[in-house]
Amino acid sequence: MDRFERFTISIFNISHYWNRIAAEEMKKHDLKGTYALYLLTLYSAQEENERITAARLAELCQRDKADVSRAVSMLQKRGIIEPYGANRYRVPLILTPQGRELGSHLRQRASLALQTAGQGISEEMRSNMYRCLDIIARNMRSISEEGL
Repeated sequence: MDRFERFTISIFNISHYWNRIAAEEMKKHDLKGTYALYLLTLYSAQEENERITAARLAELCQRDKADVSRAVSMLQKRGIIEPYGANRYRVPLILTPQGRELGSHLRQRASLALQTAGQGISEEMRSNMYRCLDIIARNMRSISEEGL
């Protein structure tokens, strides 16, 4: 297997299994698995006193604005995100107490999943892996925007 296949298959598998784990976790709350990333992102932002709009959430999560809009609407109906007015893309999204509780729970579960998945990886290996992934992601973004 060449570098491209190994890289692509590994990234695809990690993403695939993360999505399965997220779907199982969110099923317990009668929500879609894709909402886990939105909730974790909002929870982390709120923990750092950062305000995120729906447009910024879409950008951070690399998701379509329409998908984020549908998710936000559902999360508001479920009492997880505070309701807002008509100008929804410019208004910060704020988790309700129920939303913060769910975000905290999801963070704990995601941390446990990563801890379990990372068994056998030293801290030095982990640090190098994340540094490498950041560089690859930055370079791939540049290639996608500027071309090869």
